Amino acid sequence: MRRLPDPAFRVRWLAALLGACLPLLGMGCAGYHVGPAKPAFLKDVHTLAIPAFRNESLIPRMEGLLTDTVIKQFQQDGTYQITDASQADVILQGTLFRVTRTPERSVTGNVLLTNEYDLSLSVRYQLVERATGKILDSGRTDGTTNFFVGNDVQQDELQALPIVAEQVAVRLVSAVAEGF
Repeated sequence: MRRLPDPAFRVRWLAALLGACLPLLGMGCAGYHVGPAKPAFLKDVHTLAIPAFRNESLIPRMEGLLTDTVIKQFQQDGTYQITDASQADVILQGTLFRVTRTPERSVTGNVLLTNEYDLSLSVRYQLVERATGKILDSGRTDGTTNFFVGNDVQQDELQALPIVAEQVAVRLVSAVAEGF
């Protein structure tokens, strides 16, 4: 007949096992820290100004929608405080230079009629140091969404613009706040 180990032995064995594993669990998080992970070249930047984006596209008033969406996304991210240009460490200058609508899916039985489009926005940006005018970073970001068409293509496209603007804003904030 087999004897069960002493309960005190089990407790000591479990405590020894836990004591050996606990330091290993803590070492897994040794390099991490909580808070914003700014790029090294922006480590001293705390405030950011975002003037209205320039609009080189053919869609009117798109610069207002895009600027507001980018500001809201930076506020949600929290890495930089948004302020006016006279008090900011860095100014984010953006230009909307392309809006494209591409047919994706045609109506069954009529290949000349489209019922789904791909909508994309392309934005160029620069981070300019306010005090010196030096360009700290520049780049380009794109956003794409699709939308289905009912009776009015323009109206359906107008409803898709805020969605694609938010996607551009998320990518832009990620590029500026995290460096990728």
